[in-house]
Amino acid sequence: METIKKVADSITEQTFALMPKNLNGQHRLFGGQLMSWIDSLAGIVAKRHAQRTVVTAAVDNLKFKEGAREGDLLVLIGKITYVGTTSMEVRVDTYVESLDGIRRTINRAYLVLVALDENGHPAKVPRLELTTESEKAEWEGGKRRSELRRQRRIEGF
Repeated sequence: METIKKVADSITEQTFALMPKNLNGQHRLFGGQLMSWIDSLAGIVAKRHAQRTVVTAAVDNLKFKEGAREGDLLVLIGKITYVGTTSMEVRVDTYVESLDGIRRTINRAYLVLVALDENGHPAKVPRLELTTESEKAEWEGGKRRSELRRQRRIEGF
């Protein structure tokens, strides 16, 4: 019997307080630190969906919209947006949260992760049940991004 999971089954949220060790020379969030947190969160989301070990295969559309500063609270939220046979696309949104709980988006990234079996080979992942219009729209976007990634591989990118 084929396994089917919902987007909500693997949504993951993490919060970080920015400290001096997370900053660059301009006293803003170091982009490499955020990229590391995004990759780690995406791995958790994908592992929850696949219920297997996963590896990152690609990072798409990592867009820095705004900076963050020491003392800011960062909230990262990740969710599955599209699945193939052995791969999963994960969207990670990063927000700065103000003291009154208002969140503003500072980054959005899409990552592709591949599930692995016990021998390190790609393994089948559960299908994704889409329950909302938003999830269906993300799926369609994920299909387009998957095709663009496939085309870039053919062209040698």
